[in-house]
Amino acid sequence: MSKIDLDMRILVVDDQVTMTRIIKNLLGQLKFTNIDTASDGDHAIAQLRKHRYSLVISDWNMERVSGLALLKHVRGDKDLCDIPFIMITAESKVDNIVAAKASGVSNYIVKPFTAATLQSKIAATFKGK
Repeated sequence: MSKIDLDMRILVVDDQVTMTRIIKNLLGQLKFTNIDTASDGDHAIAQLRKHRYSLVISDWNMERVSGLALLKHVRGDKDLCDIPFIMITAESKVDNIVAAKASGVSNYIVKPFTAATLQSKIAATFKGK
């Protein structure tokens, strides 16, 4: 990941505090240093309006505003639409993957996953950028 900016600002969105902590720890193992968190889609939208992010990593299944709804909001906003977006889910349903791809997801991770998986998905997301 030598070309990837380890200081880039990353937003991790998950309504499960434990999962947010796990993802943040994995990113830390990968030497990323600028990580913010949001507890749901509404909170993420507020954060995205306040700060400029280089990457969003969001859970699919969240109360109130799902990861898919958040993705659609990001892709529909002219100021946010170019932010790379990685979706994380516990379900490997083909329909979900198709829906996420159709909505403009940059990459997709199925739980459980390792730091190596996260690293490869981030690298693939930024390949050619």
